[in-house]
Amino acid sequence: MMLSSFLHVRHFRFLQSAAIGDAAHLVNFRGTDTVAGIRLCQKYYSCPMAGYSVPAAEHSTITSWDKDHEADAYRNILEQYPVGTVSVVSDSYDLYDSVERIWGGELKQLVHKRADHGCVVIRPDSGDPIEVTVKVLELLSKHYPCLVNSKGYKVLPSYLRVIQGDGVSYDTMREILKAMKDRGWSAENVSFGAGGALLQRVHRDTLKCAFKCSAVIVDGKMRSVYKEPVTDKEKTSKKGKLSLHVVNGLYKTMQGGLGDPKSDLLVTVFENGHLLKEYSLDDIRMNATV
Repeated sequence: MMLSSFLHVRHFRFLQSAAIGDAAHLVNFRGTDTVAGIRLCQKYYSCPMAGYSVPAAEHSTITSWDKDHEADAYRNILEQYPVGTVSVVSDSYDLYDSVERIWGGELKQLVHKRADHGCVVIRPDSGDPIEVTVKVLELLSKHYPCLVNSKGYKVLPSYLRVIQGDGVSYDTMREILKAMKDRGWSAENVSFGAGGALLQRVHRDTLKCAFKCSAVIVDGKMRSVYKEPVTDKEKTSKKGKLSLHVVNGLYKTMQGGLGDPKSDLLVTVFENGHLLKEYSLDDIRMNATV
């Protein structure tokens, strides 16, 4: 075999991950900057507008004003968008100085001025996300009045929030929220932005989910189909006709046609080349809340 044939790829199947992954995200959330996911929901799930975004600064929209005019760059954004939520990346030079000197000082009155009309969201974008998120909250609390909610946690005024969009994954979100809780901060102070990690670090093995053939009909007779590799028993697949039931409050898959068809939770959606049931995004969102 030639050396040029030693590596073969099959990653074309991942090129749709932005659209498919964002559509999955939009089942439970509404915030997205991924247009491909919105278009997929329009085309296949009867949803005219599945998600939304807000005006948001990018580093070049700050640094193009020059370091000495960082405050002017922020001021311009707030003046351009006097109503609604606006997100401002604030770590182009010195995040903590920006929070204290600019957001907590020079532009404080302008932030207050928007209080009845929208929300300013401060975005850190570098450093340890756990440490940085909590520190930004602590610095903001020195300059803006905080409330204590019914559970005893601190909350910034409704016109001021933080979004952590760097180093965000399923695990780091839990760690950030735990650190906030430990310091007495409510989760409502922070939102998260995730990029590649939400798509590329989550795959079918994350929850051991894969599509496998479990049964075929040959000459009119049902035959169970499964794999059971001796090198990895964890990859043994379910066999025979499958059904899904609730047993003692938990979901349980019955194999080999042993389940009761009357209580089967599975619905035939596609069969023999025909789409039997079509779901809208609203239907899927409703199912996700169950």
